[in-house]
Amino acid sequence: MAFTRATGKHRRPSRMKRTTAQAAGVAALTTTGVLGTLAAPALAAEPAAEQTGLLPVITIGDSVAEQIDAQAAAQQQAAEEAEAEKKAEAAAKKRAEERAKEAREAKERAAREAERKRLNTYVSPISGSYVSTGYRSGGALWSSGSHTGVDFHAASGTPVHAVGSGTVVEDGWGGAYGNQVVIKMNDGTYTQYGHLSSFAVSVGQTVTPGQQIALSGATGNVTGAHLHFEARTTAEYGTDIDPVAYLRSHGVGI
Repeated sequence: MAFTRATGKHRRPSRMKRTTAQAAGVAALTTTGVLGTLAAPALAAEPAAEQTGLLPVITIGDSVAEQIDAQAAAQQQAAEEAEAEKKAEAAAKKRAEERAKEAREAKERAAREAERKRLNTYVSPISGSYVSTGYRSGGALWSSGSHTGVDFHAASGTPVHAVGSGTVVEDGWGGAYGNQVVIKMNDGTYTQYGHLSSFAVSVGQTVTPGQQIALSGATGNVTGAHLHFEARTTAEYGTDIDPVAYLRSHGVGI
């Protein structure tokens, strides 16, 4: 009995064509590295590999394709989450740097302001002392007939301080004043410190409030150790102003 071979649309695709189509799909999966990550049991459930002579062919079903899609989606999500985390860390680092910069600048501003206030303050020329002879006191001790400054009680060798910020314009012998220092203050006035036993500054040197400039003594026209202090409108003798009022106007309690 003779058999005829099916033709036309009823002809079943040859084994070679089916496996070739499957091979193309598997090749694509292989190049992406996805197929290699599939679990062995999933592949074991599918038909065995066939050999075309060119490429090993594996037939996969819908369940494996779904696993591949799910794995690809998970990898994509993980990559997106990692990128988001990286951006969040960078943003947090930037905010921390900005806060640190703001804190540093605020600290620097506070330090500058504190220094500005310090340089603008005034202090007594002798710490913990008092005025023993007042301004304009009369007597034969003074060539002008009255006291042109005030005397602060101080034993010889007591530290003498600049009452405020300024520049030394004189240091040396001052006749009746003995050893003296004259400072031009930053506000344009002058202060004088007389009867000193030694100096700690020199002409041209800048000084700050409370800085030690000398030691008290008994040089010049004196009856005992003390500090003679004057406030003047110029560096010259005869331009004196009330030194107590001067210090009080700058916040010094005398």
